[in-house]
Amino acid sequence: MNDLADPAEPISGSQRLSAIAIIEDQVLARTCIVKTLKRELTGFEIVEMARTSDLKLLSGRDVRLIAFHIGDKQITDPAIEDGLALIEESCPSASITLLSNRDDEATASVAMQRGVRGFFASSIAVEVALAGLRLVLAGGVYQPLPIIRRNEATSLRAMSEYSDAPERSLIHEGAGAANIMPERTLADLTPREQHVLAALKLGLPINLIAVRLNLSENTVEKHIRHIMRKTLRWN
Repeated sequence: MNDLADPAEPISGSQRLSAIAIIEDQVLARTCIVKTLKRELTGFEIVEMARTSDLKLLSGRDVRLIAFHIGDKQITDPAIEDGLALIEESCPSASITLLSNRDDEATASVAMQRGVRGFFASSIAVEVALAGLRLVLAGGVYQPLPIIRRNEATSLRAMSEYSDAPERSLIHEGAGAANIMPERTLADLTPREQHVLAALKLGLPINLIAVRLNLSENTVEKHIRHIMRKTLRWN
C-alpha cells in the first residue's frame, strides 16, 4: 500500500465541521475523490487516509460518514471484515459506505446485510455517487437499483410513478436497510423536499431530479441541503 499523501492529524476545539473520512490506498484515486467531495460537500471536513489502521487520527472529530474502498475483494474477505470491525469500533456513530470494483447484486446485498449504509460500484456515474452520499448523510440508505443501469427515459418514468404518490411512505424495507429518515424528520420535511428525497432513494442524479420535478439543479441542491440540516437537527 502507498503511504499517506497528506495524513490527518487529531485536532482540538469545539468549533469544527462534521467529518467525512475516505479510506483509499491508491493516492491518485484518493486525491480525485477528496477533491470532488471538497467541492460538492462544502459543509463537511473531508479527511483522507490510506488504510483503516489510520482511523486513530480521527480522534476528536465528529465523523458522520466513512467511505471504505475495498477494491476487488469480497465483503467476506477477512481483511475487509477486520477493516469494517475496526471502523465500527473507532467511529460507532458514523455511517459506513463501501466503494467497490464489483458491481454485482450479490456483493451489494451482502454489504447491506452487513449493515453498510451505502454501496457504490466504481462503474456508476459521479453524479449518482454524490446523490447516494447525500442520501446517506441525510440518514438514508443507498444501494444499487436496476434503475441506475437503465436509460434516462426509463429513469424518468420510474420517477414519475414514485412522485405521483406524494403520500407514499419513504420507508425502505430492502436487504439490510432501515428507515430512510427518522419519522420525526420526515414530518418536518416539506412536500417538495420529500419528493427530492424520494428521487435520491431511486438513485437519480441531480440533473434528472431537476428535469422530473421541473426545478433548476441549484434548487434541487438547496432542497438536499435543507433535508440534511433537518436531519442533523434531530440526530
